[in-house]
Amino acid sequence: MMQKQDIACALSRYRVQTQSQGQVFRAVFFDMDGVLFDSMPAHSRSWCETALHYGLEMTPEDAYRYEGQTGKHTIDLLYRSRYGRPATEAEAEAVYAHKTDLFVRYNSGAVISGAPEVVERLRSLKRLLVTGSSQRSLLEKIEPDFPGVFTAERMITGRDVRRGKPDPEPYLMAIQRAEVASSEAMVVENAPQGVRSASAAGCFTIAVNTGPLPDEALWCEGAHLVLPSMASLLEAIPLLLENPSPPTP
Repeated sequence: MMQKQDIACALSRYRVQTQSQGQVFRAVFFDMDGVLFDSMPAHSRSWCETALHYGLEMTPEDAYRYEGQTGKHTIDLLYRSRYGRPATEAEAEAVYAHKTDLFVRYNSGAVISGAPEVVERLRSLKRLLVTGSSQRSLLEKIEPDFPGVFTAERMITGRDVRRGKPDPEPYLMAIQRAEVASSEAMVVENAPQGVRSASAAGCFTIAVNTGPLPDEALWCEGAHLVLPSMASLLEAIPLLLENPSPPTP
């Protein structure tokens, strides 16, 4: 369990590293899969079955490690591993269409426990969605499940960027749209690729480990905090918003 002094020390280290002492957070950027929606089991299953169908290789663990990238990026990785080259546009379209069909069949549409409460608790900040997904079936659930929060101008998806996660472009775009400094933004992620993207963009990066990967997979990509659930993040929010100073020895 993350203690108050752990959060204080993490924030203090971040403020020193970014020379942003005295600043407070003005924006929060949420990933979608595994943060707002419990969709990763369906993603993992549909990716693995699609890879098998096309003679490619992918494990469930791979699906979680690749999470956050655009579909095209993931497909290119699979083709490079199997054939030593990226997928053609036609190949990528066929593979992604097959994966999408399976995902729609398998996904329960469930919201991650605690996610609505976290989003609501952070209503004083500018709230943006930053996802590598272009999965229409999930994007269309954003408004019904989080009404009025993530409007079109406050959503950055895989369709909006040239370089998806782990490149910092998605979060740099979010910083620009929110009109804040990188050190005024916190990010809620769950995947190594997304953590790397957010950290490289200069944001205070919170990894909520809702998947099967070890915490170390998130720490080593630059997470400033790693928490076990959205419920634990909800408990930590008052400390994050008050920006506590580290305890004196």
